[in-house]
Amino acid sequence: MWARLRDGVAASDPGLLRLTAGLRTVGAIALTLAVLSFLDVDVTRLVAGAMAAMVATFAIREKQRGPQAVTLALGLPVALTSVTLGALLSSHVVAGDLFFVALIFSAVYGRRFGDRGTALGLIGFQVYFLSLFVGATVSGLPELYGAILVAFLSSGLVRFVLVPETPAHLLGRLREAFRARLAQLVSAQLELLDAGPDEVEKALEDVRSGTARLHETAMMIQGRLEEGTSDEATARLVQRRVADAEIAAERLGLLLLTARSAERASTLTLHLPGAPVPAGGHLPVRDEATATLGRDLQALRMLVLRPVAEGSGTALSHVRNRLLGYRDEENLPPASAAVQDVFRGIGEAARAVLGLRIALEGPQDDSDDTPSTARSREELDAEDAAIDAGEDDSDEEEPTGLRRPTTRAAVQVSVGSSLAIVGGEFLSSQRWYWAVLACWIVFLNTASTGEIMVKGYRRLLGTVFGVVAGIVLAGLVGQHTWTAFALVLLCVFAMFYTAPFSYTLMSFFVTAALGVLYTLLHTYSPSVLLLRVAETALGAACGIVAAAFVLPVRTDRRTNDLLVTVLDRLADVTEAAVDQLSGGPAADLLDKARDLDQALADLRAATQPLTHPVTPLRARRDTARYVVALLETCAYHARSLAATAELLPTHPSIAADPRLRRAGRRIAHNIGAIAAHVADPQAAVEIEITGSSIASLLEPDVPGTPRYGRVTDRVLRHLQRLDESVTGLARPLKAPVAAPRR
Repeated sequence: MWARLRDGVAASDPGLLRLTAGLRTVGAIALTLAVLSFLDVDVTRLVAGAMAAMVATFAIREKQRGPQAVTLALGLPVALTSVTLGALLSSHVVAGDLFFVALIFSAVYGRRFGDRGTALGLIGFQVYFLSLFVGATVSGLPELYGAILVAFLSSGLVRFVLVPETPAHLLGRLREAFRARLAQLVSAQLELLDAGPDEVEKALEDVRSGTARLHETAMMIQGRLEEGTSDEATARLVQRRVADAEIAAERLGLLLLTARSAERASTLTLHLPGAPVPAGGHLPVRDEATATLGRDLQALRMLVLRPVAEGSGTALSHVRNRLLGYRDEENLPPASAAVQDVFRGIGEAARAVLGLRIALEGPQDDSDDTPSTARSREELDAEDAAIDAGEDDSDEEEPTGLRRPTTRAAVQVSVGSSLAIVGGEFLSSQRWYWAVLACWIVFLNTASTGEIMVKGYRRLLGTVFGVVAGIVLAGLVGQHTWTAFALVLLCVFAMFYTAPFSYTLMSFFVTAALGVLYTLLHTYSPSVLLLRVAETALGAACGIVAAAFVLPVRTDRRTNDLLVTVLDRLADVTEAAVDQLSGGPAADLLDKARDLDQALADLRAATQPLTHPVTPLRARRDTARYVVALLETCAYHARSLAATAELLPTHPSIAADPRLRRAGRRIAHNIGAIAAHVADPQAAVEIEITGSSIASLLEPDVPGTPRYGRVTDRVLRHLQRLDESVTGLARPLKAPVAAPRR
């Protein structure tokens, strides 16, 4: 029961990142309140200390403990300077407003200096906002200094002592999350196997969701490998094994879908929400092979969740040996070709799980190995020995001046904040700063006008519902100080726990907490919270206006730029993999594949304004979803090609085939042509969709010679699907297609 709960938590919150963020922030606030209450300060200083502790905790984002400590130490003088200027300028309206705008520009511009610049800018802005919120005065500065000092010390104590987190421990939790999500995906695939006609749509959607969640966790692991492993060779080994497991799991889902279908299923079906389920099929006809398939999927799930080292006796070793045996043709049960492919997929997935366990936990007992298991171990050992810690020396030229994203965003948010200050003063001369805060926040982690509009809409929606909750909570707590602070702590925890997946919920909890804080400061009334809604709407509107008219980055322009980047990365992976499969020199294929994944993740995030449920442009939304799904399909096949290519130096049954280079030329040409068309619609390029199939391109030049070997047979299907997916991009992107040749 405990293991099941642990796996569920690990899968829902990979690395426990959200839980850790919530606990750290709540712990820092609670410790600050405890110390300040012991010193018998007034409620205003309690509120100031709580807000400072929250800022000092969430602003720091470096991954290593040393840099975190340096940033926290530098943040204290920044905070003290900011609150001092806030108090000194409180009676000088124009000077205070001008300084606030300058501070906002500097804080946003500081993002160009990495995590530390971002953190210090955030601390400076938020503490100045704190001084406005609590009405800081020059005479009250000593007490505010004390509250802020206690807050920073409490934040450091919680971060480094009470809720410590090292990169290695975080990577370990992420690996546990990957294991839990892999098991969840296998469970979803088992449900797809057993689903009846009325259940298959939901089962397929669960497989899609599980595949996406597994990929998300793999990307999170990729981002933590450098800091969380002892050396680069270990990092590359873990990276390789995670990639193998991800590819094997995704392939198994595709094979199951094909086994249910009257014809081979398209990989696109696993990536496009709402894609029709392939009609007809062999399953769920219940026969001996299908029943065995169900038991083996359950066994694979058990193998994922319970490593052999934790097993009792030889039961799990027997299960592992049986599943790995499906890699040999003579061990396949009698069944249709499509169902036998699923058994082969289970064998490859079991091999990937074995490799992942060895990479993460070291060598395991091999006394019960069968010949099939021993062969898999030998292959894995040879691959591990061949992994080389290569380095990526590529440097991209960064834009300068107003073309630099941080500079442009700083100018935009400064203009938007100036408008918010003016408009906010008309709404309220006392609480105009809420409009500035809303304008500031809608610019955080956004890069286009569309993203800012969506974020502003979500913040306003969360604020409206939060106002209602704030009114209810404020009425319940009255003037009970510690009850109110307890509710604030609950809201803060919920805010940080929900922030990564729901900006609306985060805004809801922020506003609800503010309603309670206003009660503590004796400034609460329903009209104050309604004013907050008006100020939030005004600030979001000012941010949207600034983004739309001051150095604007249109959503179409940003998505096109990111689309070209994805296509370039796709071309890099495909060309390098095909070249290596053809006998060319070894390349750093895994890093290229992850660069493709990161570029695709950036594109997916940038298309959210186009795919948002409330968008009135339905056709445009469907097109964006279709293009992203096609690109995810291309990325899957490119990753599979890269993983196969990396087997060449060590795999005893795989050899290079020079004819593959000819097979990949059309794919490379079409990827380049689509990228050129997206970058410049007037470019004189055409997509080739006619000619021989990928398989026929490999017909021998000399009659009587073998058609192709095992490696070619393994990659032909990926090349064919990649070719079809790339040419499929021509229609939604309106790329010109070459006329059929006579």
